[in-house]
Amino acid sequence: MRRRKLLLHSERSTLAIDGAPAALREGPPGWPPEDEHVRENLIKAYEDGAWGKYHGPFVARLEELVAQRHSVKHALACASGTIAVEIALRALNVGPGDEVILAGYDFSGNFRAVEATGAFPVLVDVLPDSWVIDPSQVNSSVCEKTKAIIASHLHASIAPMSQLTSIAAKHGLAVVEDACQAQGALVEGKPAGTWGDVGVWSFGGSKLLTSGRGGAIYTDDDAVHQRAKVFCERGNHAFPLSELQAAALLPQIAKLDERNDRRHENAEQLYQQTASIDALSLPRANPPQCRPSYFKASWLLDEEALADCHREQFLAAVQAEGIALDAGFRGFTRRPESRCRKPLPLTHSQHAAEATVLLHHPVLLEPLKTVSRVGDAIAKVVEAYSDGA
Repeated sequence: MRRRKLLLHSERSTLAIDGAPAALREGPPGWPPEDEHVRENLIKAYEDGAWGKYHGPFVARLEELVAQRHSVKHALACASGTIAVEIALRALNVGPGDEVILAGYDFSGNFRAVEATGAFPVLVDVLPDSWVIDPSQVNSSVCEKTKAIIASHLHASIAPMSQLTSIAAKHGLAVVEDACQAQGALVEGKPAGTWGDVGVWSFGGSKLLTSGRGGAIYTDDDAVHQRAKVFCERGNHAFPLSELQAAALLPQIAKLDERNDRRHENAEQLYQQTASIDALSLPRANPPQCRPSYFKASWLLDEEALADCHREQFLAAVQAEGIALDAGFRGFTRRPESRCRKPLPLTHSQHAAEATVLLHHPVLLEPLKTVSRVGDAIAKVVEAYSDGA
C-alpha cells in the first residue's frame, strides 16, 4: 500500500502513515488552516475600503487586543517580529557604545537587531537541556556598557523571567522579552512578554498567529511606546502592518487559547510517548507556573546513541516518513570576536545548535491518534538506526 503524507515537510502539516483516516488521506489543511472567520474579515476589509487605507479600523483594533491580552497600556503593530525587536531596543534608548546580552543560541534576527542599533552583542550560554538564556551567566557578564537583555522563549522552553528581571533591576538594565514563539504562553503566572520592559510578537507565516509577515511590540511604559512611534515615523509608519494583515489576525486571536490548549495536550502526549527513547533528550523542566504554547515540540538528539548517525541523516529518515521534523537554529557561537563579546564558554549553546530537532506545530492540532502516529514514526527511525549500532 502506497504511503500518503499526513504531515507534509516544511510549513504544511502532517504525517505519512498507512491506514490513515479517510479525511486525512485526502490531505489535511496546511498552515494557516482554512478559516471562514478570516475569510469574512478579509472580505469586510475589502468591502469597506480599509484594505487600501494608511489608517483603518483593523490595525487599531489589533493593537487594542494585543494590549488587552497582556494587561498593558500600549501595543504597536509593525512589519515583522525581527523589526519589532529592533524597535523595542531603540525605544529603550539602546545605541552605539552600548552592549546587549543575549543567548548564544537564538534566532539570527535578534543578533542583527542589536547590530542595527549600533550596539554590541554579548553572548551568554543557555541552560543545560534547554534553549533559553542562563541567568547566572547574564549576571556574570554585565559590565558598565551593558544596556539591555534579550530573553527569548524558544522551542517550548520558557526563560526564567523572575530571575532575569531581578538581575536586570540590580544592574539597571532594560529587558526585551521575545515571545514570538510563545504567543498565549504563561510565564511564571503571567502572560509571556509582560515580564520585560517590552514584549515582542511575530505574525510570520509559520507562527501560531499568522498574517504571512508582521509583528508587534507591547509595553506598559508610556515613554517607551512614544519613542517606538517616533522611531517608526517617517512621514508615515515606516514599518507598517497592513489593514488586510490585521483583518486576518483578529479572528485568530479569538481562537488562540483554545488552539493552545489542544497543542499542549498533544505535545505532552508526544513527550510521554518519546520519553523512553534514549537517543532523544526531553527539554529541561520549565519554571513553576509556566505553560508553553508549543510553536515547536523540541528534543536534543544524541548521535552516539544512533551508531554515530549524523543529525542530517536522522532528519532525512524521519522526513521520509512524512514528519515535519527539522534542525534548530545555528546559533552564534561561531561568530567572530569582532562582532560580539563572549565572556564565558557557550558549551550548551553549541550543543543546542548541533543537536536540536524540532516538530512544527500544525500536527499538534490533529487528533490525538494522529499525533501518536508521529511518535510511532520517530521511534521507528530511532529503532532502525539503533539496530545498526
